[in-house]
Amino acid sequence: MSVINLLQEKATNARKDLLKVVHHAGAGHIGGPLSAIDLLTTLYFNEMNIDPAKPKDPERDRFVLSKGHSAIGLYAVLAERGYFPNEELFTFDSLNSRLQGHPDMKALPGIEMSTGSLGQGISAAVGMALGAKLQNKNFRTYCMIGDGESQEGQVWEAAFIAPKYQLDNLVIILDYNKLQQYGWAGTDTERSAPNELLEEKWLAFGWHVIRIDGHSYTDILQAFEEAKATKQKPTVIIADTVKGKGISFMEGNYLWHSKVPSDEELANALNELNAVGGL
Repeated sequence: MSVINLLQEKATNARKDLLKVVHHAGAGHIGGPLSAIDLLTTLYFNEMNIDPAKPKDPERDRFVLSKGHSAIGLYAVLAERGYFPNEELFTFDSLNSRLQGHPDMKALPGIEMSTGSLGQGISAAVGMALGAKLQNKNFRTYCMIGDGESQEGQVWEAAFIAPKYQLDNLVIILDYNKLQQYGWAGTDTERSAPNELLEEKWLAFGWHVIRIDGHSYTDILQAFEEAKATKQKPTVIIADTVKGKGISFMEGNYLWHSKVPSDEELANALNELNAVGGL
């Protein structure tokens, strides 16, 4: 099986799982996790130096999901990768579960940072990358942020400081799906994040900037290779994605930010994924 076929298979499995789990739990986010799943799958099945059997290996690469409300997407990929039993996914958001609505680093193996308050995860990732430099460690740190999250000032404080320390072991992935839960006052078409001149802003802060189609495995794989070849500055990958990617009636619809599918909607969504067998 080719790498891309493997990634398509894993991403499709993760999409099915997260939909079934949110339906079972009666709560959770869907749109953001679906936009992020191809990036997460590539990280955990091809890019990062990790071993689910040794989640605390000091040489492992680190990943921080700064947009913590997309936790169910990360949980689905971690289960697919073998960090915990797949059936545990169905404890999501229940009392005493290790899988809460936001990641808990003290509860679940594979979670490097507890996140939820938007803007804070990227700062932790900068600290991890700086720690690796100071200790002469070779591990790399990856962090996913959201576009709505990028309106938080703390994101830009982290963006400001990382180039000072030449953190070429740090990769920020911006899941740029361009829709927020509630958006801005006005019509439905105005619910997109007003992030303008994104590339120029990151460049002005001293980052190496790569722009890709966040659902093209070819683009994603090439971007990670380019990031590894970049020296003396951190990299941000601006990934153009589609909220609700993979399910026709969810794509580009902000109402599916955190809506729970009905029995019929779940069946239709799973039928679409079964028919495609990949994206």
